[in-house]
Amino acid sequence: MLDIVILTDHRYLNPEKVDWYTQQVLDEDRLLQTALENKGLTVCKKDWSDKNFDWTSTKYAIFRTTWDYFERFDEFFIWLEDTKKKTTFINSSEIINWNIDKHYLQDLAKNKVNIAPTLFVEKGDRITLAQLFDKANWKEAVLKPAISGAARQTYRIHPNNCSEFETLFQKLIENESMLFQEFLNNIITQGEISLILIGGKYTHAVKKIAKKGDFRVQDDHGGRVEKYTPTKEEILFAVNCLIASPFKPKYARVDIVYDNNNKPSLSELELIEPELWFRNYPLAAEKLAEEISNLVISK
Repeated sequence: MLDIVILTDHRYLNPEKVDWYTQQVLDEDRLLQTALENKGLTVCKKDWSDKNFDWTSTKYAIFRTTWDYFERFDEFFIWLEDTKKKTTFINSSEIINWNIDKHYLQDLAKNKVNIAPTLFVEKGDRITLAQLFDKANWKEAVLKPAISGAARQTYRIHPNNCSEFETLFQKLIENESMLFQEFLNNIITQGEISLILIGGKYTHAVKKIAKKGDFRVQDDHGGRVEKYTPTKEEILFAVNCLIASPFKPKYARVDIVYDNNNKPSLSELELIEPELWFRNYPLAAEKLAEEISNLVISK
């Protein structure tokens, strides 16, 4: 019986070619695996969709670099429902089901977490982008799916060009719910701050900055990542976001963008498979390994 499986996807199991991005992924998984093994735990790394692996043979499974599920949602949900009966997920399947749909932002806003001004457009709604702009009275907006990742189907639009996106928008809301959010200018000027919390406690942070002419801060879209020292206010904001959620995750990433009133706002609360930048702060991997070790011992 294994103590824990680190979940990845097929691209990061013995890849033939290793570019800079793949190397980062491998380094992240290696840091956690080494920290777990140093705790005396038995560990292996598996593709989450491996059909030949017996998931009853591990006590726990932790989501780390499962970054192909964005394109395989239907398959992923079926696998999740089946596999949660065979092992225990870190973070739990309840956390995943709540966090995978960005409607969770409504729950946090009700608990007084500042989020970007947002209109939720539900699947099948009859509304146009022009009507949304009339309703919101914003100069610019971002359109994104409620269930998504890696900036899939994410667009920056304004009243003068929204007609160019109308056909796409109508096609999207036939099949899924969407978020229509006010564009926050600070994403361009200041970037997005990501604070990592292990066991509910802050460990380290980075700042993500979009390349010139873009607003997507992810490095796979050309953005860059810098080490960052957050203010006490930013750390408190991140901790309060977790307190406002209905769960106590073992690991979390809180993404902050300053809103158009220059106040910290929650961009995303990432509880499923967030990039945690252990390579910037290996002690965080050790702290997570300690949390998991305590779980294994108590089981």
